[in-house]
Formats: sequence, structure tokens, C-alpha cells
Amino acid sequence: MNEEKVFAQVGEAGFTAMVKAFYKRVPEDDILGPMYPKDDMEGSEERLRDFLLMRIGGKTDYIEKRGHPRLRMRHAPFQINFRARDRWMKLMDEAMDEAGIDEEPKRELHKFFFEVADFLRNVPETEGRFKI
Repeated sequence: MNEEKVFAQVGEAGFTAMVKAFYKRVPEDDILGPMYPKDDMEGSEERLRDFLLMRIGGKTDYIEKRGHPRLRMRHAPFQINFRARDRWMKLMDEAMDEAGIDEEPKRELHKFFFEVADFLRNVPETEGRFKI
């Protein structure tokens, strides 16, 4: 992924809108909702937004506040299986649509999101995979 190009196309406002649209869907989701702290949805939203702005936009707020992302460690307490990964992807795809992300950066972000979401799976499964 060409991060500079994606960031130039989406912009900080686009990432903010996308993450907001994603977290609007999470509380009522039967798979993902229970994994998120109901009393800190704003914090979850801020952390994802800051992570994406760091990873794709080069901003340093995430590192300054939280240090190294250590994604696998931070997600270890949650059982992330194929269903959770695929639901996360579905909600994020819907959020990108709602935020009006153009097709080219959406394809790049979808690929990036899938790689990260698949990397975070920590429950071995052999069936029920959603093919992307």
C-alpha cells in the first residue's frame, strides 16, 4: 500500500469519519459488541483513529500516548476467530462506504485491514471462513 497516496486521498477528516461510522455500528453488533468496553467507546474510537493516522498518515499521537502498538498483545484477551475477523471487515467496509471513501483508497485500505484483522486471529478454526 502506498500510505502517502492513501492518506492524501482520504485525509485526516476521512479517517475520522470512517472510524466514527465504524464505532457507531459496534455496540449493537452481536459478535464485536461484547469485545468493546461500553463505557469507553470514545476511547476505542480515539485509539483506532490515532493508530490509523500513525500507520497511514505518519502522525505520532498514537505512539506518544500508547507507545508501540503491540497489536497481538493488546488483542490477546479477546477470542478473535474467523467470524469476528469477517464481521470486523464487514463493519469497516460499511463504515468506509458511509464515510465516502473513494474506490481506489478503499481497495487499499480493505486489503490492509484484512491483513491486520487476519493477523489478530487467535482462535484456530478450519471452517466458516469468509473468502475475501
